[in-house]
Amino acid sequence: MTTEQLDGTTVNLPVLGENVEEGTITRWLKQPGDRIEAEEPLLEVATDKVETEIPSPVSGILQHIVAEENEVVAVGDELAVITESSNGAAAPATPAPPAPPVPAPPAAPMPPVSTPTIPPTPEQEHQAAPTPEPARRAQATPIDSTTEKLPRIRRTIAQRMVESLHTSAQLTTVLEVDVTAIARLRTAHKNEFLQRTGIKLSFLPFFAKGAVDALTEYRVLNASLNQDVTEVTYHGVCHLGIAVDSEKGLMVPVIRDAQNLGIEGLARAIADKAEKVRTGKITADELAGGTFTLTNTGSRGALFDTPIINQPQTGILGTGAVVERLVPTRAERELRIDVRSMAYLSISYDHRIVDGADAARFLTAVKNRLENGFTADDLA
Repeated sequence: MTTEQLDGTTVNLPVLGENVEEGTITRWLKQPGDRIEAEEPLLEVATDKVETEIPSPVSGILQHIVAEENEVVAVGDELAVITESSNGAAAPATPAPPAPPVPAPPAAPMPPVSTPTIPPTPEQEHQAAPTPEPARRAQATPIDSTTEKLPRIRRTIAQRMVESLHTSAQLTTVLEVDVTAIARLRTAHKNEFLQRTGIKLSFLPFFAKGAVDALTEYRVLNASLNQDVTEVTYHGVCHLGIAVDSEKGLMVPVIRDAQNLGIEGLARAIADKAEKVRTGKITADELAGGTFTLTNTGSRGALFDTPIINQPQTGILGTGAVVERLVPTRAERELRIDVRSMAYLSISYDHRIVDGADAARFLTAVKNRLENGFTADDLA
């Protein structure tokens, strides 16, 4: 959003997403006097949903900053003024900082004071001979304590996590799944899949597909309660939220109509959303409207977790790390010990509407889909 002035172009805070009315200036990427090109990032703004870059609408010289860092501004408010320089005028020169004062030369050190050395007595020499010198312990370098202001996104995450726990009665159920068949499928086709799509084939799209398929039967986990707990909405489609870790904090972009996507479609959508989050290109609208959430707690090696529900949803599925273990199996009534690829699945659910039996049945449905339901045809 811009406004033309006689002395330049006013940059205003644009609409950042549905129901987003204000934002906090977190960082200016340019300073007054700097040259900037059209569509080049000018500043960073954080809202309750996302932190994003605001590009410059025109090319020119940043003449004046109106909204300073950490200031809260409403949509449409003035941020800065850019002077267009189509004639190639140079930016105003920035005065050189004053030269630092020259430190005085250090005083000459005082000569050491010598003290006479008293030779040890024979008794002292005899006592010191069998005594070993104690080993010197390395001293750890102390680290200075620091106090920093929490970014707005981190404050929002903290607030929502506490609100979620205070809002609903949350419980977590865990079971183990054998994904050996998927591991072998990935090994056999991952190179071809990468060449064809440009995306690495991970376990995550398989977990997502298993969850989405099970939600068509167990709709109570693809639902939302109103604040008064008087009505429940069972969603006819699955808008799947995928938790993505980033330097700016955890974000949950949403894959719309995930029930219509296969393994390749889910892999593409997951990679696209994750890339947008990590590069700051995700929009507020892409973070809203989820009906069920999947968090891959195993991406950093965790076996399982008890994830917190993303309100007003009724469930969130956590997937743990896939590890190879010795597992007893029974084939043709014979007990064997095999190396299997195993993982834990955890479902946190809102016990106000979801019973423990429902959660267990849902996890069992996901387990059966993952253990028996995928072939090479699903990768096409």
